[in-house]
Amino acid sequence: MFPGTWAATSPDKPALVMAGSGRTLTYAQLDERSLRLANRLRQAGLRRGDVVAMIVPNTPEVYEVYWAALRSGLYVTAVNHNLGAAEASFIVRDCGARALVVSADKRDLVAGLDVDVEERLALGGAVEGYDDYETALAAAGADPLPEQPHGDDLLYSSGTTGRPKGVKQPLPDFDVDQPGYKYVTIFGGLYGFDDATVYLSPAPAYHAAPLRFGGVVHALGGTLVMMERFDAEAFLAAVERHGVTHTQLVPTMFVRMLKLADDVRERHDLSSLRCVVHAAAPCPVAVKQRMIDWLGPIVHEYYASTEANGATMISAEQWLEHPGSVGLPLIGTPHVCADDGTELPAGEVGTLYFERAEFDGAPFAYHNDPERTAATQHPRHPSWTTIGDVGYLDDEGYLYLTDRKAFMIISGGVNIYPQEIEDLFALHPAVADIAVLGVPDDDMGERVVAFVRPADGVVADDALAAELTAYARERIARFKVPREFVWRDELPRTPTGKMVKGRLREEYAGGATAS
Repeated sequence: MFPGTWAATSPDKPALVMAGSGRTLTYAQLDERSLRLANRLRQAGLRRGDVVAMIVPNTPEVYEVYWAALRSGLYVTAVNHNLGAAEASFIVRDCGARALVVSADKRDLVAGLDVDVEERLALGGAVEGYDDYETALAAAGADPLPEQPHGDDLLYSSGTTGRPKGVKQPLPDFDVDQPGYKYVTIFGGLYGFDDATVYLSPAPAYHAAPLRFGGVVHALGGTLVMMERFDAEAFLAAVERHGVTHTQLVPTMFVRMLKLADDVRERHDLSSLRCVVHAAAPCPVAVKQRMIDWLGPIVHEYYASTEANGATMISAEQWLEHPGSVGLPLIGTPHVCADDGTELPAGEVGTLYFERAEFDGAPFAYHNDPERTAATQHPRHPSWTTIGDVGYLDDEGYLYLTDRKAFMIISGGVNIYPQEIEDLFALHPAVADIAVLGVPDDDMGERVVAFVRPADGVVADDALAAELTAYARERIARFKVPREFVWRDELPRTPTGKMVKGRLREEYAGGATAS
């Protein structure tokens, strides 16, 4: 199903509401405007398998572009509008975009692009070299398309461990108004999405989960409430104002809400919530326990990736019996392996692979990157692939993540997982944010360094470093305690909560102030 289905039965129902401005797009409007854009793209020569890219902040037009692509058999690539011009140019070129839709709000970024794209449209104002979006839609007309093969997304990883990688899956072999689209089939049933769903999306729509879950909501006839940007108290207010039933968050958002004053959290009625999903980054045990204590057993988790090579899920009830787990298999079969590829027994930490029968002979591929694709494959089982996460399975088959392999610290020959240290400080009142990584050390190989953004009003000095050191020494092994604390006004996180540690390594190598 798609918006046209609901435009025929519920034309005036809100398909999308902006949480801040209140700007609303009905199903009739979403259907017509996405159809007009689809006609424009077709007139420009785009055909099944071609790519339309967009550099657009959270606005209703995101889903006009999304549905125009999906109802035309096109791929849609949402580009992170916080990237630099060189990074954004790489993605637009690499995905092979033949059309590019941009927002006038991002004209400085757009002006610096080095891309060769045939069809260029700008919304929200004039951008040099781009046709006006509204004028183009009006001229394109709303005549039915001759055919509506189902399109798909072609999204890029967040690039926390290197250059972003594109993931291009084969297009579905059915039309957009037919059932079977993977995200609707899997997550719609898993979390009870239907036409009564009111889904609050607080994250940028250029990321995989926000974009795809919004599409699931529209396919099933619910209402998507989209925040322009996340703010902890504004999120709570939006839940109350719109009667939100479902939402998806990341752990850093949990932390920010939990650090609100009690009276602020208690003043908002959250009783409409039926399902709170979290993903994208590991959640500290103490943080998740407090969220369940606050909201009840409606906090569910899944573990997956843009690559979609495998997934697990866990309910609140299961998590309370297996604290810290990311659950049981949902897609694929997990295997934990040593560096030589040998499968490890329950309880032992290693690289996580997912086995997918449908990958036999044709595993997923990073777009235009055969070397990185080959690096994801198990040395003896080509249908087993990894994105570099490290963890272990317990005796019941529940998966626990310890960190990304690229972030692991080896100090004095001992493996140290930064996530454990970061989780320890997540709710410390003096710490607003923290990232832990290993830096070169002549004696130990690597030493543990913590980059810390102190909480508001907290003085970053030797006394704070001593306080944090003492706190850690009481709770973890001494070899895991940070040897240095580096103070930062901000830490480089993506809006979905992933820390961009490569940038911190570069800053440290270039000279950093430590305590």
